[in-house]
Amino acid sequence: MIDPKPATPSSQESGGKTSGKKRRFGGTEAQIRSALKFYKVMAYLTGTMLLLLCAELVARYGFGQYLFAGGTSAVTGQPFGFGFADAEPPAVLNGVNVSMTVLIVHGWMYVVYLISNFRLWSLMRWPFLKLVLLALGGVVPFLSFIVEKKFHAEVEAELAAHPQAPQRY
Repeated sequence: MIDPKPATPSSQESGGKTSGKKRRFGGTEAQIRSALKFYKVMAYLTGTMLLLLCAELVARYGFGQYLFAGGTSAVTGQPFGFGFADAEPPAVLNGVNVSMTVLIVHGWMYVVYLISNFRLWSLMRWPFLKLVLLALGGVVPFLSFIVEKKFHAEVEAELAAHPQAPQRY
């Protein structure tokens, strides 16, 4: 009888090297490093804005205060500089509601953060679960800093472990 042979060579036949797929990236090393830098900047900015958003939400729902800049005090009629004022009824007229600005800026910044996540994820050719973990970094306070550090180290380790993988062009 003929013994069937496996389709891939075993580790003993290939000179002791482990068999498996060769690691390939979705771009060059320069593209991956660029995506990593963009991701790092967005992770820190989004994380900082998320912390400001949390502080704003505590002030709004815990103490009924909004952060205003400029305008006129509704109570005294005097110019209002910068600080917290009552939300209901409005204590500042014609001022800039900094609390709402923080909400809007964080929302748009999170969209750009998701773009940076997708760019890094697609260039590294990671599984989908890693994209989900990257995206959670922008909605859980302090998580963006932790996730950024972990994935930054992982990208650097993969680039160092597979120096020929990003040579695409």
